[in-house]
Amino acid sequence: MKEEINKTLEILKNGGVILYPTDTVWGLGCDATNVEAVAKVNKIKGRAADKSLIVLLDTDNKLQSYVNDVPEVAYDLIEYAEKPLTVVFANAKNLANNVINLDGSVGIRIPKHDFCQQLIQRFRKPIVSTSANISGQPTPKFFDEISDEVKYAVDYIVELEQENRTPKQPSTIVKLGSGGQFEFIRK
Repeated sequence: MKEEINKTLEILKNGGVILYPTDTVWGLGCDATNVEAVAKVNKIKGRAADKSLIVLLDTDNKLQSYVNDVPEVAYDLIEYAEKPLTVVFANAKNLANNVINLDGSVGIRIPKHDFCQQLIQRFRKPIVSTSANISGQPTPKFFDEISDEVKYAVDYIVELEQENRTPKQPSTIVKLGSGGQFEFIRK
């Protein structure tokens, strides 16, 4: 795994796009602070630039680096979530402007996945995570369901978990209000 992390880090540092396994489905990823890299992800997906993207962090200790006001309930939601959970926070900061929603919010997930954790920790920046499909097409559940169009468009395909047939689902998405109230966007 160490060799794969090193190869992937080089791509991310150079503004490239990766195809990689996550705690949910296979994802397209890049440096979430690099506007050009994020634009490449949107281009690969054929996705409107104003459509939001999820950002991955390795620990909830870094939330305050990317969100102006983190309600206390966010830490509890993340800690006690039994399934992958994306939390949508208001007032995002220090991210590429094309990662942040028009309303200033951003979806953040702390993946419980060894490769993602180690990659983000070593990269020292958040990375984008969006399903590895062309916008409007079904989300591939396994590596071999990812279209060649997507595979050929990325700068690097992580050579881990490609044979894994354990079914995975997209994350649950919860939107947090400034007072700590929350609503489910996707269960």
